[in-house]
Amino acid sequence: MGAAESVPETSIHEFTVKDCGGKEVGLETYKGKVLLVVNVASKCGFTETNYTQLTELYQKYRDKDFEILAFPCNQFLRQEPGSDQQIKDFACTRFKADYPVFQKVRVNGPDAAPVYKFLKASKPGLFGSRIKWNFTKFLVDKNGKVIDRYGTATAPLSIEKDIQKALED
Repeated sequence: MGAAESVPETSIHEFTVKDCGGKEVGLETYKGKVLLVVNVASKCGFTETNYTQLTELYQKYRDKDFEILAFPCNQFLRQEPGSDQQIKDFACTRFKADYPVFQKVRVNGPDAAPVYKFLKASKPGLFGSRIKWNFTKFLVDKNGKVIDRYGTATAPLSIEKDIQKALED
C-alpha cells in the first residue's frame, strides 16, 4: 500500500506543473537552485507555523539560489477547499508568501501529480512512500535530486542547517 512507485524521471527538473492560473511551468527553470517542495493547506493545525516559517526562510535565502514550491492539496480532511486563486491570495496576503504557489494537486493515490510520484519514489517516508499529512517537505538539490524528506511536525526553521548545507554544495 505505501510502496514507492517506480518513476522513469531522475530529476525534478524533468517535470512540468501548473501555476495557480493554470499556466504550465517547466521545473527546469529552477535548475541550479535548492528547492523546498511542500504540500500546503490553509485550514490545518500546522498552517500558521509552517507558512510563517516558510516565509521567513524564503526571505532569508531567496537571493542565495533557494526557492520554495508550494503545492496546495485537499486530500487530508479537505483542509484546502478553496479555488487555486483563493489559496494563493490566502498565502500571499496572510503570510506574505512571495514564493510560487501552484495549482492544487493530489499527492497520494493513482491520480497523484507526477512530480509527487517522483518525490515519494526518491525519498520514501518511515512507513512507506505515502504522504501522511499536510506540510510534508522535500529538500531538493541544485541538480534536481531529492536530498531529504521531512514530516508535518518538522518545523521549516528546524531544517535551516540542511538548507544551508545544500546551498554550499
